[in-house]
Amino acid sequence: MRFGYNLDMSQPSTTSGSVGKVYLVGAGPGDPGLITVRGMQLLQQADVVVYDYLAAPALLNHCPQARKVYVGKKAAEHTLTQEGINQLLVDLGKQGHKVVRLKGGDPFIFGRGGEECLALKAAGVPFEVVPGITSAIGAAAYAGIPATHRDANSSFTVITGHEKEENYQDPQAKARAGEAGEASDLDFAALARLPGIAFYMGVKALPRICSKLIEHGMSPDMPAASIRWGTTSQQQTVVGTISTLPQRVVEAGLKPPAITIIGKMVNLREAMNWFENRPMFGQTFLVTRTRQQASELSQKLMELGARVIEAPTIELRPPADASEIDRTIREAGGFDWLIFTSANGVTFARKRLDELGLDARVFAKARVAAIGDATAEAIRQQLCLKVDCCPERFVAEALADELTKSGQVSGKRFLMLRADIARPVLRDKLQAAGAKEVRDIAIYETVLPESLPEEALVALRNREVNWVTFTSSSTARNLMTLLGGEVGELMKGLKIASIGPITTGTLRELGYEPTIQAERFDMAHLVEAIAALAGRS
Repeated sequence: MRFGYNLDMSQPSTTSGSVGKVYLVGAGPGDPGLITVRGMQLLQQADVVVYDYLAAPALLNHCPQARKVYVGKKAAEHTLTQEGINQLLVDLGKQGHKVVRLKGGDPFIFGRGGEECLALKAAGVPFEVVPGITSAIGAAAYAGIPATHRDANSSFTVITGHEKEENYQDPQAKARAGEAGEASDLDFAALARLPGIAFYMGVKALPRICSKLIEHGMSPDMPAASIRWGTTSQQQTVVGTISTLPQRVVEAGLKPPAITIIGKMVNLREAMNWFENRPMFGQTFLVTRTRQQASELSQKLMELGARVIEAPTIELRPPADASEIDRTIREAGGFDWLIFTSANGVTFARKRLDELGLDARVFAKARVAAIGDATAEAIRQQLCLKVDCCPERFVAEALADELTKSGQVSGKRFLMLRADIARPVLRDKLQAAGAKEVRDIAIYETVLPESLPEEALVALRNREVNWVTFTSSSTARNLMTLLGGEVGELMKGLKIASIGPITTGTLRELGYEPTIQAERFDMAHLVEAIAALAGRS
């Protein structure tokens, strides 16, 4: 039986002839950093990942080898029925796959995980459950609301605000029907006496929930808060009382997915609201680095509260013909200076050494020069080499000047391992200063991606982006190329962050004036410059 999922079930399993195993993994409430260590380990080992609407998309970066199947369910928009999801998990398990069922929050707290486990048990497919942080805990904490506090509540109850249809309600629920004949699974008389409650999936039902609580004796002045997209950079919190919150939610335009917290502990938000007070909260950044490097800058911005959308404008790859690289590496011991102008060059050099069965000893007596602290650190970490020269200004001109000033150019042999599009200025300056030889080898190539991620284009078109960051001239040129005929409209009004003068020069050639430029040309100082402009550093 097939349920419409887009997966080639004919592919061979990794454990042919044996039953696989399904792992129900809680992804947490939205922040990808809140997944458990066990959950992350299983993602990295998975053959197939079956994931939900509320599972953080960034988590899928940790399972590049796995097939990914989206089975998300939103109100009136289900990719598969629950029965279809159950059958999919059974099918995959019986084929011998190691399957991660990645579920937002916790699998067993309104996650239908119990139903999936029962289906797997009935089919004889082994399973394991890895708990996750549920939104009643995570979203509340990120909104500055403790689930419990000894001065506010002695219990904390989680309730679904999305009830069963009347045909499926139990007799006790039907017996609680009011004068209007409304049956309810919820005993509001009991709930009204509780000191701390979390209602899941209750945005549409919020007016009814609050009125029922008041009707059954809860004070209209009881503090309450609704939190949308909790623990993410899109988090939105609306605070009031159970008598005022429904209207405030409407006025704020708050939509699902959201959770509502009711109890005196909501009053503590004013003192404990740490997440939404971070320097970059509410700001959206488009990060245009390579796929390999975007995470470094992204992480720094996210730590300050920003929403980050990665839009790689460069892809890196080794040259198709490595013969010249290999010949040069084997002759590297005859050079006086080895120069790296980027951390990427170091990484590709290390890979090539590994493929040739060599190590840093091939560089023999060569001294090492680098442009930029990040490059110098990569040399130390990946090649275990000491950096002899790294100028304070992270540009090629500064390195050439420093080497010349110290008498290290005339009559010397230089080997540069860098990108195919690297500027010729360093080579030209060294040659003009009397270098005996400057061998400039393209250790890697930069390629324009086919397109930008859909998420980036949607955010730009919806005017959700506040900042665009550029860390090289090629990221600037390539973004403009990828935006095509829409570039003028989509770049209008955006703040622009440039990592240094070379990138700034390119942006100006393209008709864009950077809003800020880093004082020192690395990631840390770029983020520092952005924060300083916001007056929140």
